[in-house]
Amino acid sequence: MANLATDEVFGGPAWQQRREQLVAGLKAALQAEFPVVTNELQARVLAGFTTVSDWIGSGSLFDVPAEDWQPNIKQALDAAGFIQPTLKHDLSFAEIFGFQPRDVQQCFIEQVTQPGVYVLEAPMGLGKTEAALYAAYLLLANHQASGIYFALPTQLTSDKIHDRVSEFLKQILDSDSSHQQPLLLHSNAWLKTELGKEGNPGGSWFQASKRGILAPFAVGTIDQALMAVMNVKHGFVRTFGLAGKVVILDEVHSYDSYTGTILDELVQALRQLHCTVIILSATLTEQRRSILLDTVSTNKSYPLISAMPKTGGLIEQAVQNIDDVSVAVRQCQDDNEAIEEALMRAEQGQQVLWVENTVAEAQQIYLLLAARDCSPKIECGLLHSRFLKTDRERNENYWTGLYGKDGKVDDIERAQCGRILVGTQVLEQSLDIDADFLVSRFAPSDMLLQRIGRLWRHDNTLRPAGAKREVWLFAPELVNAIENPEKSFGKTAKVYSPYVLCRSLQVWQDQQQIAIPGQIREIIEATYADREETGAMLNYFNVLEKKRQELQRLALFGLSKAGKTLSEEKAGTRYSEQDSVDVLLIKNYQTDKQQGGVLVRFLDDESVLLPDKGKGLFPEQRRQLAAILLQNTVRVAEYLAPNPIVGNSLDWLQDYIYLGKAEGENRLRVAKVLDSGAVVSLDGGEALEKYAIQYDQYLGYQADK
Repeated sequence: MANLATDEVFGGPAWQQRREQLVAGLKAALQAEFPVVTNELQARVLAGFTTVSDWIGSGSLFDVPAEDWQPNIKQALDAAGFIQPTLKHDLSFAEIFGFQPRDVQQCFIEQVTQPGVYVLEAPMGLGKTEAALYAAYLLLANHQASGIYFALPTQLTSDKIHDRVSEFLKQILDSDSSHQQPLLLHSNAWLKTELGKEGNPGGSWFQASKRGILAPFAVGTIDQALMAVMNVKHGFVRTFGLAGKVVILDEVHSYDSYTGTILDELVQALRQLHCTVIILSATLTEQRRSILLDTVSTNKSYPLISAMPKTGGLIEQAVQNIDDVSVAVRQCQDDNEAIEEALMRAEQGQQVLWVENTVAEAQQIYLLLAARDCSPKIECGLLHSRFLKTDRERNENYWTGLYGKDGKVDDIERAQCGRILVGTQVLEQSLDIDADFLVSRFAPSDMLLQRIGRLWRHDNTLRPAGAKREVWLFAPELVNAIENPEKSFGKTAKVYSPYVLCRSLQVWQDQQQIAIPGQIREIIEATYADREETGAMLNYFNVLEKKRQELQRLALFGLSKAGKTLSEEKAGTRYSEQDSVDVLLIKNYQTDKQQGGVLVRFLDDESVLLPDKGKGLFPEQRRQLAAILLQNTVRVAEYLAPNPIVGNSLDWLQDYIYLGKAEGENRLRVAKVLDSGAVVSLDGGEALEKYAIQYDQYLGYQADK
């Protein structure tokens, strides 16, 4: 039986009377009727609007009720970042990006004329990002959108696209506009905004990865957008943050049934919220395209533009064919052979890219290459997700600069020496990096095509004599793979479905060269098209199908509004059997009674004083200290993280970092790193049973049995 507004659980008749008085007062002050809520999605937007208003109203500008608070409203809104952007009008594509649009870009821009869902399928490196951004600019200029949220699959890709979006905003916004920097963790722009108690240091929405979704312009991961349709704490705040915006979903091809189910719900919700949804992909299947557009689409053209505007039906436009390039493919089973080849190519001055499927394997290959690298002509690097944010940002800026688009680093610097950059899947998406030679552990077809998209990406890059467009794949024999995929694919079979790996191997096993982009559609459909299976492949398919159904049920549980609201930790947007936690790594800490706080020393030997409860600090100073702490965290699987600290031992951090308050939220882990690199507990004891943990600025976080 439903509760009544006058029931005691809501405060009884007295509180209901005050609520009615408040509504009457708001209607009089705003000279408007209370909105009529006609559906659940509208209720979520209204709940988000109310919550954000409450957060802003709880800020320091309204601490003294006796003072006249009305003059502070505009200042509070400005401080929270709710300032109307000022656009430059009538800018051409070339004026913003410095070059004329390609045919596929121009055709896409002409289709995006109103809110709706738009899909651009085109090869890697063809400028999908610029096409999406210019279409968004035109919608903003025509008052058909209120902002942009650019969503990407991973933290690394969102960090790197941030630079490109920043340049875009500098071109389209007036010089006095306050939004020339989109909010992102490594940008300082978010530190200047104040969002009340929840957005202060120690609050759950202090991190830019969350609060950015409220800003007019933001770059972030897909996770924050997906939670806008989930029954998760503050999910309705995200719904409010996305309403009316251009939401660009990049690299939509690699999501499993769990994330895919939530993504489908998000796209449908955004359509109802009068958003413009732009979906970018190089490797989308016909089935996924049809689901995202909510209509049957069987067009086999490539590149392809699919438009489902708010008013009107499906429009599909094939773009004129693009000249193919040939990529040589070599199957390889021997790590040592590939290591010798990579070193030989690097000695010739080539820029080599080596992609692994797990962090541990990437670390191992890097160590083998570094041990063999005796030549001053070769430089080795490693990129993956298990670095402290401060180390990761430095490494990524350095290596993506060296391998970046022409103009970021000149040909002279690129040619100074050969290089081998080892990394994980973070290298395959949304990065404008250009390698001369590629080595890759085997993966599903769409991932392999993405990795190949980093090979000879730009026509005018200066390359050493003898370099050729080639990829070496660590691919087992098909018969062995079908017989025992766990043994044949190794750790990769724990990352990707054995069924999809075997289907992909059937497509790639006899390939000695492929044509890009001509064969992209063919390879993707051959890998994922439905077909009858028998024997071992039928068994693997059944396992995958059971997992898909399980993931869809889990996703629907997260989407359900009937059950208990889940914490963000419990309502993940990506399926994983391993929960993750943040780990703060420091060299030491000690109480400083004289100054009244805790002195923390980080791995780079820099020290900061954290005053008790932030006493004596201006809000900006407290936010800066909190940001420094966050930059010294790394996110790892919970089973590889140091043991949680029980009791009140971390109270000195609670005014700077959100430690988790709701049931089910994982608490921050904190550990010390010795000069040897060993990670130990804060009292110097063992950090974790069964695993020896190390941290190194070149290798990152390691946990070995």
